[in-house]
Amino acid sequence: MIYFFRNKNENIVAIQTVNGLTSEDISKLRWLFGEAELVETTEIKGWFVGPRREMISPWSTNAVDIAVNINIMGIARMEQFVPTTPPKENAPRNYDPMLQTL
Repeated sequence: MIYFFRNKNENIVAIQTVNGLTSEDISKLRWLFGEAELVETTEIKGWFVGPRREMISPWSTNAVDIAVNINIMGIARMEQFVPTTPPKENAPRNYDPMLQTL
């Protein structure tokens, strides 16, 4: 299952779980992400920069460890996505294409 949280900076945190999250887990995650809101949808519209699908980021590894430390089990991966503007032709990228993708 995949859950999305949106924080005050409009960043999205996507969480992949083995099982579902309980309401207590969601409350803890909201606190962990600075009172981020759970976005109850299966798809987020817009342009975002985030880690490549093939590579689990160090941010994810640390975030999952923190979740385990606050007794949230069953999280396989967490990644953060930052909103950006639509790409323009021949414009320089504002991210590292080796590590991130649009």
